[in-house]
Order: sequence, then C-alpha cells, then structure tokens
Amino acid sequence: MSDRDGGPDQVRPGKAGPIEPDQTRPDKAKPDQARQDQTRPDRSRPGGAGPAGGGERPPLKRRVGAEAQEAAIDASRPPLEAKAVSKAFVAGGEKLVILSELDLTVERGRSMAILGASGSGKSTLLYLLGGLDRPTGGNVYSKGRDVFALSENELAHWRAKEIGFVFQFHYLLSDFTALENVAMPLLLGGLGREEAFGRAGPLLERVGLKDRKEHRPGALSGGEQQRVAIARALVMDPEVLLADEPTGNLDNRNAAMVNDLICQLVSERNLSAVVVTHNERLAKMMGLCLELFEGRLRPWESR
Repeated sequence: MSDRDGGPDQVRPGKAGPIEPDQTRPDKAKPDQARQDQTRPDRSRPGGAGPAGGGERPPLKRRVGAEAQEAAIDASRPPLEAKAVSKAFVAGGEKLVILSELDLTVERGRSMAILGASGSGKSTLLYLLGGLDRPTGGNVYSKGRDVFALSENELAHWRAKEIGFVFQFHYLLSDFTALENVAMPLLLGGLGREEAFGRAGPLLERVGLKDRKEHRPGALSGGEQQRVAIARALVMDPEVLLADEPTGNLDNRNAAMVNDLICQLVSERNLSAVVVTHNERLAKMMGLCLELFEGRLRPWESR
C-alpha cells in the first residue's frame, strides 16, 4: 500500500489486505478450512460434498444459492466491472466521500494505469475491485456475477482463483525461501508440495530468479523481493492482476526492471491488469491511462 494514499480514507494492508498464513513450514502448513472446503469436497459418499461420514445433504436454500451463483457466470462478460461504485468514511463526525458513483470496465486482456493525487482514493478503488473492501454504494461484477453477493468463503475463493495482487511492499514471509513464498497460495489451497513447487519454480525462473529460489527474503535485494511477489501473484494463474504502486519502494534501475517485467507478463499471459501508480513511465506502458479526480475517473493527460 502506498504511503502516499494513506490517511483515514485508505484501507491499510494490515487490516484489510491478504491474510498471511501461519508462520510454519510449508510441509506442515494446514490449508485454511474454508478454502479447503471450497477446493477439496468430501468424496466419502457418492455425490457428497458435506461433512465426512454425514448422511445429510446441504440445505436446499444454500445449494440453490451456490448453483445460482455458478449460473450467473457469463464468460463473455468482462473480468471486472464497477458500476456506480461509491465509498465514503465518517471522520470527526463528517462524511468524507472518496469515490462517487464511479464506473469502470476492465476488459479481458487489457491493461490500464490509474493515476491521481495522494489520498485521492486510488488504492481504495483497487481494494474494492479485488474484493478486499466493500463499497458503500454500487456493485462490482466479475463475468456478470455480483462479487459482493457472494458469501465470505465464496468471496475468498473467488479472490484466490481470479485475482493476483501486487503491493508496494512485497509482504513475503521472512522464514520461507523464495520458492516457498511463491508456492504458498497453492499449498494453502490444498495442493501437494511437489506439485506446488513444480508450478512455482518455472515462475521464479521467468522473473529472472532461477538461482535465487532457495534464498530467503532477507538475502534478496528490493527488486528481487518484488519479483518474487509478482511470481506469487501469478502462481494461481489469475485472470486479473491488480498492482498498487508496485515500484514505489524501488530505485530507478529496479523500478524500470519491474515495469518492463509487469508489461511482459501481462502480454504473455493475456492478463487484465489495473496498476495504481505515480510512475508516469509505467503508466504510459499500459494500454489506457486514467486519472482519479474528485471521486471519478477521467482520461489522464501527461503534465
């Protein structure tokens, strides 16, 4: 999260950002039960997805709700759409409007940069698009499905599967190697260690860290740490990449390297990408540049 988007109008990663796993070794880590329920249904009885050994089917209302959500997915619709999204906070007894009936469509395979003054709400918008925060008005849709109509477990499952996040700070786990950090989302999702590492390794090689797989974050440079974070964001093969000031903590040389890498990966993997940045060089490398001004988006013009 960018310090420049700080203040009461911003959601802090420590409060609403990705929940870090318990600080245990991957071979001992246990997947989050809610996600395990989503990804590893019980097979102990024919057609069963309920508790092991149980004979009761899930309540009809819940089954119908889940089926309705699946039916609502329309692959022809954009990966992300924000419609009349608003966000407001109350501070000191006064209502502070950050986003005001904002509309945004993130097309499949397209990239965009969002610029704006510090505190304008850029990071807040990114968190709303990724389901890490909820709007006070309006809706966010993913392939036609209302994201915030999902249950908390369903929302977490959607986020893990469809969205890759990159933040200004890398949020790598200091006790784990680069390879283990990249594989962590797969391990938490219930994938076996061998298969998870088999998927994480090539991604690290792609971001130029073939010889740094066994290094822990403290032994990596800032640019290398951020490249590990990018690989981790992509290991679940998401359709959308959301990046919040990904080069904000880097020197010019490493920032340029990360800029180029993000653009290459977006193209290679046909990602839909939304990048919040103050870096005009990075912004100009995106397919579309928008400015967040007074709660609305407008075309950005280079000053």
